[in-house]
Amino acid sequence: MSTTQHNEEANESLAERSLRVLFADDEPSIQELMRLELPRLGHKATICPDGLTAMAVLDENDFDCVIVDLDMPGAGGLDVIRRVREIAPDTESVIITGKSTLETAVAGLRHGVFDYLTKPCKLVEIEAVLQRVRTKRSMTLKVRSLERRVRQAEGRMQLVGESSVIDRMQSLVAKVAASEATVLIRGETGTGKELVARAIHELSHRVAGPLVTVNCGGLPEQLVESELFGHRRGAFTGASEHRAGLFEVANGGTLFLDEVGELPPALQSRLLRVLESGEIRRVGDNHPITVDVRVVCATHRSLEEMVLSGDFREDLLFRLNTFEISVPSLRERMSDLQLLTKHFVEKRKQIIPAEAQIMTDEAAGILQRYNWPGNVRELANCVEHALVLCDELPIRAEHLPPRIQRAGDKILMSNSITTSSEKENVGLDANGECELTNKPQSLKQIEILAIIDSLGRNDGNKSRTADELGISLKTLYNKLNQMESTEPNPEAA
Repeated sequence: MSTTQHNEEANESLAERSLRVLFADDEPSIQELMRLELPRLGHKATICPDGLTAMAVLDENDFDCVIVDLDMPGAGGLDVIRRVREIAPDTESVIITGKSTLETAVAGLRHGVFDYLTKPCKLVEIEAVLQRVRTKRSMTLKVRSLERRVRQAEGRMQLVGESSVIDRMQSLVAKVAASEATVLIRGETGTGKELVARAIHELSHRVAGPLVTVNCGGLPEQLVESELFGHRRGAFTGASEHRAGLFEVANGGTLFLDEVGELPPALQSRLLRVLESGEIRRVGDNHPITVDVRVVCATHRSLEEMVLSGDFREDLLFRLNTFEISVPSLRERMSDLQLLTKHFVEKRKQIIPAEAQIMTDEAAGILQRYNWPGNVRELANCVEHALVLCDELPIRAEHLPPRIQRAGDKILMSNSITTSSEKENVGLDANGECELTNKPQSLKQIEILAIIDSLGRNDGNKSRTADELGISLKTLYNKLNQMESTEPNPEAA
């Protein structure tokens, strides 16, 4: 457990047990009573004979609750409460008064008074008020602790972006993290599925426990069972000692199974039993071990298609897919590309002048036109490649990886009219823009020309182009890929 988490829990525990109370009243008998009774109730009490003394004490000490008589010589209760608001706004204030008037109530309301006690007040009434203060402070501490964890998790998530798809996904992450549901994270390679899994763990009540990650596709089939469930000494050749599996290591925390679709069929069956029973068995051992583990899985494959082909158990899919989170591809959030690029540059370069240009318009255009099959991970590698080559910002087109430069050029070419028959059907209007002639055209030709025209108006921005055409970004990319794969036939007539 981290020091911060330990301190937070200690504070919460303290809030549940006792309060630091400042009590101010000018009657000696009441002072003496509170000096005896408040510690008996479990609170640390500081007793003041008047308002001026109370304010001096407030300047030097921290309190959870201040209980003050309304009428005191020198400085009244409201004067003390005003000082509380100024220097310790989290401290709760309680007024003791013999004047239950509207004026008093309004004044207290304006100064954020927590509660009122009417003289002569009974000890049980003071105890009840302090209990309410204690409950409120305990809840406040817990809420603030959760807020800190949310902010920390958001930082760790590192899903930079302002697009609506990212906002929706982060909202889902926060909601599912508070539950114990098994989560299946879907997304293409390089989209940041592991970062999402980490955020789920960090936002959950299991944050003090371990987060154990295993790539199911990166382990030899013969070792997967031993890695997940452990083994006893002598269970197989080379098993010279007892060994705990990753389920045991993750006890009390979260186990992240990346690329769960790569699990061998036999292991799928064992995983299903663990999820249903909460028990594991080490290889070579017949004694079950109870574990308290939340399982989060990820895959870039279609598990439904794997079910149809017999490569994945349908009942396991149902069990894993209690809650599903889809991580968007970079193509679905191209509006975030500039922010992402800046983020990766800043990670490599510690200090960047505020006025510095990250990259030239030409380089940015190439990145916008590229299809990003490797998603955010590929973009990060691209930026690192560029930073190695450029001595100083901005990044220029020649600093980008050659494959990305070539792809950008190819797409530009594909955005031109691809066949001679299409050329014949295109003219220029008075502004030099494309327009259709009266010659017969196929719907396919019209579609291509509409896409080209829209791309031109939007400076190659595919998100704006898709919005203008009224189609999804995915559909636009499919159309562009089709155009790219179409080879012009100069002999076509």
